[in-house]
Amino acid sequence: MTTATAGGAESAPPADKRPDTGTGRRPRGSVTGTRRTVAAAFLLPALVLLGALVVYPIVYSVYRSFLDQSGTGFAGLDNYKALFTDDTIRTAVKNNAIWVVFAPTVATVLGLIFAVLTERIRWGTAFKLIVFMPMAISMLAAGIIFRLVYEQAPERGVANAVAVGVHDTFAQSSGFPKAHPLPVHPLKAGGGGSFVTKEPVRAGEPVNLPLVGVVPAKMPGDAKPAEVPAASGDGITGTAWLDFTRGGGGKPNVVDPKELGLKGITVEAVKDGKVVASATAGADGVFTLPASADGSLLRLPADNFREPYNGVDWLGPSLVTPGIIGSYVWMWAGFAMVLIAAGLAGLPRELLEAARVDGANEWQVFRRITVPMLAPVLAVVLVTLMINVLKIFDLVFIIAPGSSQDDANVLALQLYRSSFGTDADLGVGSAIAVLLLLLVIPVMLFNIRRMRKEGRR
Repeated sequence: MTTATAGGAESAPPADKRPDTGTGRRPRGSVTGTRRTVAAAFLLPALVLLGALVVYPIVYSVYRSFLDQSGTGFAGLDNYKALFTDDTIRTAVKNNAIWVVFAPTVATVLGLIFAVLTERIRWGTAFKLIVFMPMAISMLAAGIIFRLVYEQAPERGVANAVAVGVHDTFAQSSGFPKAHPLPVHPLKAGGGGSFVTKEPVRAGEPVNLPLVGVVPAKMPGDAKPAEVPAASGDGITGTAWLDFTRGGGGKPNVVDPKELGLKGITVEAVKDGKVVASATAGADGVFTLPASADGSLLRLPADNFREPYNGVDWLGPSLVTPGIIGSYVWMWAGFAMVLIAAGLAGLPRELLEAARVDGANEWQVFRRITVPMLAPVLAVVLVTLMINVLKIFDLVFIIAPGSSQDDANVLALQLYRSSFGTDADLGVGSAIAVLLLLLVIPVMLFNIRRMRKEGRR
């Protein structure tokens, strides 16, 4: 049954007056007609959890940030003033700025380079797997790994083992650090870490240059027992040796049978402050100088005794933050690579080929076509890493030693330090939490606007 409208058209009866279909049931209402109470009942558990786990902590943190350390008195803006007056917290703010600028940028750039290059090699999939693998490691495990990598001792720290190997390839280390003469020896300090003879040397008189302070186990492996050279009538000869006999029994200033020559030590002849000749001792410690060295003082340069190169102080105050950022990039460059590679796979290849046909080289194709078309993906990666970096905690807490943890401090770590412990100040800790929230909100709003803009395309 239908009813007529003013214009003569017929309309269907209301849903509640529709005739029975013959089965004893009325037709079901549409999804859009679902009652609001039913929808609210389904949403209520999620809203309760959202309020309990997100809204309430935020509101209480804002409220607590205006209270004093005990939580009983009103502190006003004092806790927020402390964020910009306390040196430790200011260092954390500065380090967070460094993290936000460099860590996401470097990880994104490396991810872009890896994604582009792996498209052109056969074993690209295996390379991607290797680069992405650190993502499977927790921050705790990565921190422990890089704490060992940055170990100062080259025999334990991989980074310093490489640094020492490269350094020693181009600049040979001293073989006799901490070696020195005894007061009874014919040598004295010459300034700047060098040693000189107390008296000028003469041709035909063998010269003794004994030293102590070298651990026998650190002596060159091919060092031989020291020898006393034969006198030379027209030159200067002598012996530089370790004046120490294992087990005792040796005599000072005397070449004993079990004492080893200082192979490779440099001996210089100095007259009037100028070096007139130089020589290097052999495996038995024997050296020979020309006749021009007659009447000169013999000098053992400081280069013979400088400390060996032990690498870089990666976890020192000046390098601890870049070192930790390096560990973060090691973990997250694979994440950036995978997302960018997915975007790269969706690029229209005909545009790239058309550019190459028109004469563009690979760099021009990459800079003017590939990168602009990947801009949305790069923005996603960059913003995601920025949000992740703002709350970085684990790596800094684990990698930075206690002596330089203040220099590597970040806001999340300072939040932990201010909120827990015997002298905790929850007011300052809450203010730091609010500051972190305020720093994250603009990045999240940018991400939301970008997502909506992409959705309208």
